[in-house]
Amino acid sequence: MAGCEFEKTFTFRSLPSKKFTFLQNRETLSLLMKWSMLGRLSALTFSFDQSFFPYNSEGFALCFFTDSNVMSSLKKAESRAWGPLEKPIESVKVEMVPCSKVSMDLFDPIYSCGILRPSGHIVKCFHDVHPDYDELRQMLLDEESEHYSGIGREERQEFLFRLFKHLCLGGELCQNEETIEPYISTTKQIYKDLISVQKDPETKKISVVSTVLKVTAFDESEPFFPGRREDEQNFAYLIVDPLKKHVTLIYHIYGIGDFSF
Repeated sequence: MAGCEFEKTFTFRSLPSKKFTFLQNRETLSLLMKWSMLGRLSALTFSFDQSFFPYNSEGFALCFFTDSNVMSSLKKAESRAWGPLEKPIESVKVEMVPCSKVSMDLFDPIYSCGILRPSGHIVKCFHDVHPDYDELRQMLLDEESEHYSGIGREERQEFLFRLFKHLCLGGELCQNEETIEPYISTTKQIYKDLISVQKDPETKKISVVSTVLKVTAFDESEPFFPGRREDEQNFAYLIVDPLKKHVTLIYHIYGIGDFSF
């Protein structure tokens, strides 16, 4: 937990002109609906006025969630959904999320570890509780799975893999895909929308400049945003571009009712 106590306090301004491909593309929207994430997965971008440094991450996040422009934007975005933002946010919990990948190579082991057929179809497996369970979900969730080690522990912490896992698990009424491709392509699209990169003029090497923070905001003592219920699919990330002084909040709220648009 941290207070917004800097020599210079961050202030934020909404950038409504910032559009995200994954929230505009018809095919992607159709997939999000199938995965029960449409209307539950949102993204907003803001500019900020001071230099960002990772060691100030908790204070930055608290300034963000107590900024009047941020709160009014969130209330407007959530007015048709659940509207939980009546109480002031008192504190934040911040986790620094590794974000270094500039290609999809991280997923190469998925194609050879035994969870897919040569066609790309996901192998089904027997499960007492979930009849539609498959080897992909088992690899994602069960450390005892023979395929779990196909993706290393460090790679599992990467923001790219976390996005993939969130999409695979989906929302409350998720309809699982038969093949891996929709999950991979949608992960790539969202990641490219969110992450800023730069090329070294000498080496030509591309590197990520964004800092990713997993955030939970609290009111007096309880989790408040992105949801009161602790669930892996209640998630919120701040993606900070320190060069442009932009920050994007992407969040998903699990298990709320259907929406009409």
